[in-house]
Amino acid sequence: MTVVPQRSVYGLVIVSLVVALVLTVLPMPHWAAELRPQWVALTLIYWAMAAPDRVGVFWGFGTGLLLDVISGSVLGQGALALSVVTYLAVELHQRIRIFPLWQQAVSVWVLLLVERMLTLWILGATGAPTPTLLYWVPTFFGMLLWPWLSVVLRDLNARLAGH
Repeated sequence: MTVVPQRSVYGLVIVSLVVALVLTVLPMPHWAAELRPQWVALTLIYWAMAAPDRVGVFWGFGTGLLLDVISGSVLGQGALALSVVTYLAVELHQRIRIFPLWQQAVSVWVLLLVERMLTLWILGATGAPTPTLLYWVPTFFGMLLWPWLSVVLRDLNARLAGH
């Protein structure tokens, strides 16, 4: 097993999170905007499970703040939700990683639901209107995307380790 320099891993984490942030704010047709997967949460969950000693709650908090700023949401909303999800992913990574990808996807779906519930709680606390049932659909897309995203990020990490 090759040891990857920390700087290289951190670079890949940053690049993948920037790509996730871009995918999150990328314009989409009006009918598809509500169905956008939770790219940032999925990417943070992957890195929290793949490198729990390097990616943790502070990564979730910082990325959540960036997400709040670029999406125009209540400052701290994404920070809280992503911090909690990242914490849960770090704490549960040994239990989740032993499963095949399709079973991991179910666990990731639950983590994505936690992120959505925390965001819904904050929306309610700030007096924002209650979203429709479409609000929950991106969690299913995240569950379906998990095996693909996990393999892509794992292969990128392996290629980086190979050099």
